Order: sequence, then C-alpha cells, then structure tokens
Amino acid sequence: MTANRASFSWLAVFPAHLKEMLSSLPEQQLASFEEIRLRIGQPIECICHGQSLFLTPKGELGRWLSTGYRFTAEDGTKMLNIISNHSLYTLEEELRRGYVTVQGGHRVGISGKVILEKGGVKGIRDISSFNVRIAREVIGAANGVMPVLWDRRRKEIYHTLIISPPQCGKTTLIRDIARQISYGHSPLPRGFKVGIVDERSEIAGSLRGVPQKDVGPRTDVLDGCPKAEGMMMLIRSMSPEVLVVDEIGGEKDTQALLEAVHAGVKVITTAHGWDYVDVLRRPSLAPLLSRWAFERVIILNRERGPGTVQAVLDRDGKPVTTGGNAG
Repeated sequence: MTANRASFSWLAVFPAHLKEMLSSLPEQQLASFEEIRLRIGQPIECICHGQSLFLTPKGELGRWLSTGYRFTAEDGTKMLNIISNHSLYTLEEELRRGYVTVQGGHRVGISGKVILEKGGVKGIRDISSFNVRIAREVIGAANGVMPVLWDRRRKEIYHTLIISPPQCGKTTLIRDIARQISYGHSPLPRGFKVGIVDERSEIAGSLRGVPQKDVGPRTDVLDGCPKAEGMMMLIRSMSPEVLVVDEIGGEKDTQALLEAVHAGVKVITTAHGWDYVDVLRRPSLAPLLSRWAFERVIILNRERGPGTVQAVLDRDGKPVTTGGNAG
C-alpha cells in the first residue's frame, strides 16, 4: 500500500487477507466506496457511486454474484475481534445500538441474533452481517448553500431543514454547514457557537468522545445521545447559538425542535424524504412545517451525484433557488 493509500483508515477494520484484496484495487475506485456489506455465506458487496459490485478473490470488482469472494464465519470472527480489539464486552453499548464507530469516524453496522431484556434490546450475538459505512468528509460541501442560509437583513442564520432520500449526501452537507458556521466562513460575519446532537455518531464521527471530523472550533458534540433529550441537554449546558441534528423523525424530536426554536436557538436538521410534500404528509413532521418553524428547506437528490441540490424553498414552500450542487 502506498503512503497515499494509508489515508483509507477504514481498511483497518478488515482481516489481513480481505484488506489485501481491497488494497489491490485502484485508488480512484477505493475513493468512490460508500459502503461495504459483508454477510456470512454471501459475496462481499461494495457500493460505489450507488452501484452494487462484488469483490473477487483476485482483488477486483465484478458485477456477478458468482465471481465474488464469499464472506465466511471465520472472517466474521476475525473482523469482530479487530473492531472490538479482542474485548467484546467493551462494545456492549455499541452492540445494543447495532453499530460501532471506528477510527476516522467510519461506522460498522452489525446484525445477527438480538438479545432482549425487559422488552428492550440488550445486545446482538451470533453476528452474521457487517456494513462498513465510509464517512466521507468533503470540506466545502456547503459552499453553494451557505449564502441562502444567512439572513443579511436580520444578521442571523435561518432555521433550516434538509430533505433527502438515503445516500444523497445530507450528512456530509450538514457536517460542513456546522463547520462553516463554527469557523464563521463567508457570508457569516463571525463564528457561532454550534451544538451537535450526534445520536448515531455520523456527523462528527466521534471516537471516545472526540470528533474525528472537522466540525469547527466553536462546536460542542453530544455523542450517542437520543436527539430529543440531547437537544435540551445542550441548550441547558452549552448555550449553543445554532443546534445541528441529523435525521429527525419522531414526535419527541419535533417537540424538542419546537422548544429549541422558541428558546431562540437556530436549528439546522435533516429528514428522510423525496420532496417537500412527502415530508409534509408525515404526521410527526407536519407541525414543524405548518408552524413555519423552518425558514429554509433544502431538497437533495443524486441527479449529478450525492449532494445535488434539487431546490431551496422558503418557509411558504416557494423556491429561493434551484439546481446546482452543495459543493
């Protein structure tokens, strides 16, 4: 592996022979990876630019299941030992949540036999599947949208909702928005105090509480905390000027966001959806839009790759600007 390839820190979670197969791929191809899915008894699936390909024993990518290297139970045991540093008990909380955050902010999802206790999930055993989700930090991804997030007249940031289907770059975008607000990049006249509630460790990619991604010098991160509780905790303890939260969905999230808005904190968040109407139809999110809580709504798709801005709407759902890419 070249010195340049050493930057692909996610390779470290794989057993030596799988790491060697992956390392033999061209660097440009490795850089396009979004996910690597490993299921016991099945070919290793690599998602690149939204396309599903399979890793061959020769260290190549093919389109056919029959050519793929089949992930074994022994491979799974080795991989789990690497992820847990041979101390599975230290991952008790992570196994309960179903994923582990590793060096570089990458996330390894896990599935298998669920262990229940008092009606809740205690953990997972007999692990049969891994999903290595590669956290890709794109500095400058928010350059194209920052001008429409700043109210020049009132000299403040707009409450903003980012709507996006899966794998369309919403986390990458919200991470860079947080970073630019924290640094005070143009058009902002200064840096703002930012609070991030990172329930699934995807925005900041924290490892042992320390962000692995650049989310700015004035940013405080509450890692692994449920969103509704986390928003109130940050407001009380860290007095953020801007609150950043990923993937709101439930009624508790909605109520906490409304409380944050009423407390004078600017809110920037994301939600799964195909468009403005799709989100408006969801009972838990409709109150946020019907009460004009959001002054800007950004809609993403993959038309020209992840992070393509389909539209920017105002609080009435009318276009502010359309097209382009976030970066």
